[in-house]
Amino acid sequence: MKKMIIQGGNRLAGEVTIGGAKNSTVALIPAAILADTPVQFDTVPDILDVHNLMIILESMNVKSAFSHGVLDVDPTQIVEAELPSKAIKSLRASYYFMGALLGRFHRATLTFPGGDNIGPRPIDQHLKAFEALGATVSEEGGTVHLDAPNGLKGNRIFMDMVSVGATINAILAAVRADGVTVIENAAREPEIVDLATFLNNMGAQIRGVGTDVIRITGVKTLQSMNTHTIIADRIETGTYLSLAAALGDGIMLNNVIPEHLEAYTSKMIEMGVDLQIDSDKIFVPPVKKLQAIHVKTMPYPGFATDLQQPLTPLMSLADGQSVVVDTIYPKRVKHIPELQKMGMKIAAGDGRITIDHTEKDSLHGADVEAGEIRAGASLMITGLMAKGTTVIHKADNILRGYDRIVWKLNRLNADVKIEDE
Repeated sequence: MKKMIIQGGNRLAGEVTIGGAKNSTVALIPAAILADTPVQFDTVPDILDVHNLMIILESMNVKSAFSHGVLDVDPTQIVEAELPSKAIKSLRASYYFMGALLGRFHRATLTFPGGDNIGPRPIDQHLKAFEALGATVSEEGGTVHLDAPNGLKGNRIFMDMVSVGATINAILAAVRADGVTVIENAAREPEIVDLATFLNNMGAQIRGVGTDVIRITGVKTLQSMNTHTIIADRIETGTYLSLAAALGDGIMLNNVIPEHLEAYTSKMIEMGVDLQIDSDKIFVPPVKKLQAIHVKTMPYPGFATDLQQPLTPLMSLADGQSVVVDTIYPKRVKHIPELQKMGMKIAAGDGRITIDHTEKDSLHGADVEAGEIRAGASLMITGLMAKGTTVIHKADNILRGYDRIVWKLNRLNADVKIEDE
């Protein structure tokens, strides 16, 4: 494991360019094995999840190469093979290989995926979708076996709850199935639209993405003709917006898609941050006074659960008491005891997180632990705000989700480094 060492207290300024969306990338890479030709992705974030997915590809004889934000994947010599359990368990999004392998080979065997521990995230909706398409599902010893010896058949799939992962897996399985599949109560996130754009450009017939009803007419072959540029990461954008407002002397964020962040930026404006929003960039000027807000996480286009923790350090500077209610992952509270060690007035109870005004001078460095990606982001921002040295253990969790994070922060005048534990 790695640790992140932060010397806090520096004011930050300059520009940062947002990378490709992690939550798109981790679906697009498994989707690449559905292609009958090599594929290429641009604006790929340099994060641990990408490198772990490349290890999984290699186990199936799928060659890949990653350099300067460009990822080439060649699935033309793919073979069925046992996937490496260590890489599978390192990230939850490895479960997208279920849908992709089922679509490609009509069968798949995977150990249960790992990733962030932020409360119950069952995969029953995924398995229900596969069964609707004609697959049999069995589980034993932490392993899932999927089999559709007669091929996959299009069908109606109704999601009992809105699920990004299940919607993506259903698309991956259905895109090469026979007939028409209709997914109802589908998730609407931009990353799902990005995946469908990639597949449609290869000849898929997917309609309705971005709405709650998606219609897929199966095709026999998928052939890549062009490089697919991954959309900008809205969670990385939101993290830097919070950081810039908390301790910036003027920071410009480039390569952003403001439309994907309207629920988030409206809350920052409500707090008193004078965001200057352009078509593909946002400037955050120095902030003088902040007001407390109430945040309720919701499925897209609502306030994203992944952004409640990165916004927490900024909320701690606001006058009054801010409140967060996370309706997606109510147990997403691992950051709270760690932030308390750093002097933040934050608590959880009765399904709510409360953040009281904390004087910046009372924040201090501490030894803390990043329990998951976004918890790590909140600790990182607080460490940059605090006096003294902060050491974030399990920093691999931050590196899993944030493109070239140390390089980007230090270019803004931060003092951050990564070391082995």
